[in-house]
Amino acid sequence: MNKRAVVRTGNTLTMNNIIIKHFDTPDEIREFEKGRFEVVELPNMTIGKATYDPGWKWSRDVSPLSHTEFCEVEHLGMVLSGSARFVLKVGTIHTFKKGDVFYVPPEPHDSWVLGEQQYVSIHFLGAEKYAD
Repeated sequence: MNKRAVVRTGNTLTMNNIIIKHFDTPDEIREFEKGRFEVVELPNMTIGKATYDPGWKWSRDVSPLSHTEFCEVEHLGMVLSGSARFVLKVGTIHTFKKGDVFYVPPEPHDSWVLGEQQYVSIHFLGAEKYAD
């Protein structure tokens, strides 16, 4: 019978080159007013989990940390709960809700939580730069 070696180092469980990580113990947490962005690092990829409370708005709560008026990070993600409004600086408006897979180009944009439910999304692109 062939046994597989399992090694746990901090937040990382490795089995024969397979890496398993959890947002319960992220590699990094970026906190800001009314929200946080948790980061897990994988080879050649950074994945983020955004959690925003009702009333959160990028231009008010994250802009001071990024030193830009609008977010300029490219995003590819999926909404796990809640809903948010995204507005490109040129005026295009979109609403993202639970279950939506979204792409936002690296053009200046703002976003904010809609309603009274917490907004949570996973980011597969742009996480390495977001709110850093």
